[in-house]
Amino acid sequence: RMLCGRKKSYFAAAAVCIITLTSMVTVSYLRLQRLSHQPKVIQEGSKCRGEIANSTITPLKDNKTFIISPYFDDRESKVTRVIGIVHHEDVKQLYCWFCCQPNGKIYVSNAKIDIHSDRFGFPYGAADIICLEPENCDPTHVSIHPFAHGNIDQLPRFEIKNRKAEPFSVDFTVCISAMFGNYNNVLQFIQSLEMYKILGAQKVVIYKNNCSHLMEKVLKFYIEEGTVEIIPWPINSHLKVSSKWHFMQDGTHIGYYGQITALNDCIYRNMQRSKFVVLNDADEIILPLKHPNWKTMMSSLQEQNPGTGIFLFENHIFPETISTHMFNISSWNTVPGVNILQHVHREPDRKDVINPRKMIVDPQKVIQTSVHSVLHAYGDSVNVPMDVALIYHCRKPLQRDLPRESLVRDTVLWRYNSSLIMNVNKVLSQTIL
Repeated sequence: RMLCGRKKSYFAAAAVCIITLTSMVTVSYLRLQRLSHQPKVIQEGSKCRGEIANSTITPLKDNKTFIISPYFDDRESKVTRVIGIVHHEDVKQLYCWFCCQPNGKIYVSNAKIDIHSDRFGFPYGAADIICLEPENCDPTHVSIHPFAHGNIDQLPRFEIKNRKAEPFSVDFTVCISAMFGNYNNVLQFIQSLEMYKILGAQKVVIYKNNCSHLMEKVLKFYIEEGTVEIIPWPINSHLKVSSKWHFMQDGTHIGYYGQITALNDCIYRNMQRSKFVVLNDADEIILPLKHPNWKTMMSSLQEQNPGTGIFLFENHIFPETISTHMFNISSWNTVPGVNILQHVHREPDRKDVINPRKMIVDPQKVIQTSVHSVLHAYGDSVNVPMDVALIYHCRKPLQRDLPRESLVRDTVLWRYNSSLIMNVNKVLSQTIL
């Protein structure tokens, strides 16, 4: 027994030693890692030169890294988080070059390259390029470079956004990414925009690749009104894009016109100016069933789910192939696109098929987002029950062979019909008709 007791105490002591040693090694490793990422002065007495980049998508000289925009992020430590697109294998190392005025010191930080997990097999993916900032400096611009040495004058400089915390200027911003394929669904687009406004959106940000001439007219109206902000999105000038979301071995570089990168940029772009960000497509509307608008709905949801920053809404297809004779407005018949008021039959749920979701998020709680969920966040996510709200998604059917009587008649959209018709008529009269 004594021998057994001694053996046990030896094992316990050995276990404590191993745990202590492992902890010390881990702490030392993390400290070394942090030290290796600390900004180092490589030049003094310089002026911040270098051309300021004005494009939404800027390729670096390696043509494997594309910079969208840097954002100041002090939620954990003082870092510059650069939203970008990188090749998942070929880009091994990047550095952030900060120029600090008035002393003219140039600091270089070893960047952490965090490629988002939802790459769906494509060689290029959305990435966060994260650098610790110099302690005694609040840099206004940053350059990104594959090397820790060189001439900063030769590097494009990017303005670091979100440097100053400001009170929210709007409650709800809708992010739409990306508009492509010579988009011409004009009537449905106007109806969606007017529904967003009725429900409480003050801003709609559109990452625009291309659209029809008629659609340009409509966008011009909304820009002048102050509702729409256009972010040019010429991604196909830099990469071979796919209109599919998953890789098909077809030589394309990135899926769905770089949608995930645009969504992440939109969240950070609106982090300091919008209380909530709505992530959905132009043919989708998050419709509240128990509340008149998004503001009252979100107040209620936040009250019921304290600490939650991500609210996910279930998608339901209202096929554009099944229509009703109601709201056949003759002046709308000359406008290209779908009249959503005529499509109030939704596809029934399928066994063993989970409906995808779209989101309303508190942008300050999001670190990385995908399309149907948030990848990293502070706080919880909650699935909003269908009796509280659903996504009205008017598009081609998914269940093509269903007879009309198998569809569910759902006229929740008609609650808004009088305001919607009046608002759509006003836009059409000032743009197209």
